[in-house]
Amino acid sequence: MRRVLVLTVLALTLPIAAWADSITIVNQLGGLLVSTSGIVSHQSQLVQYNTVIAAPNHAIGTVNYATGALLSGSIRYGGVFAGGGYFDVLGSGPWAKSLAGSFCPSPCKNPVTLFTGSFSGPVTWTLTSPPGSALTYTLSGNIVGTLYNGRIVTGSTTQSIYSSNAQLTLGIGHIKIGTTGLGVPEPGTLGLLGTGLVGIAGMFRRKLMGA
Repeated sequence: MRRVLVLTVLALTLPIAAWADSITIVNQLGGLLVSTSGIVSHQSQLVQYNTVIAAPNHAIGTVNYATGALLSGSIRYGGVFAGGGYFDVLGSGPWAKSLAGSFCPSPCKNPVTLFTGSFSGPVTWTLTSPPGSALTYTLSGNIVGTLYNGRIVTGSTTQSIYSSNAQLTLGIGHIKIGTTGLGVPEPGTLGLLGTGLVGIAGMFRRKLMGA
């Protein structure tokens, strides 16, 4: 009976473990260029990469991204931009070098590419501010790419953007904060293994009951 219980618990926890390998990325500040050709960020500050969190008023790297061209709608009132472009996360400092398995001599200036990818589908540009106030937008889309260890992952990002009427006319925006989540695309392999272990547990149970 004890063996059956252990196998059953293990089988049920394996599918959960398949989703446990997720990465949370947070960026803030940085400039944004907005035009019908696409939305392009530059040097947004990386302030969190999973459990690594920057000290106040500091950064642990940068986040840079670009969408494809405007497909529908407008820059002023919101619309949809094409996917493609790029979405890159760079880490700086000994923590990033250690994560990638390489040595970083002081002062450790060279950044490490933690994730490089692109938008895997259309990117929405949504106006969230009421008329007559400062302009705020939400940029959101799905991304796919490769981690520093060669693992292919998928995820999504949501970026909070602000601007003014005058600045937006010039195609200028500012990043308030962005949150990106990356995870394993499919838990199928471990899920099937878990199902198989449930079957094995059942076989042991029947054998023990028949003895």
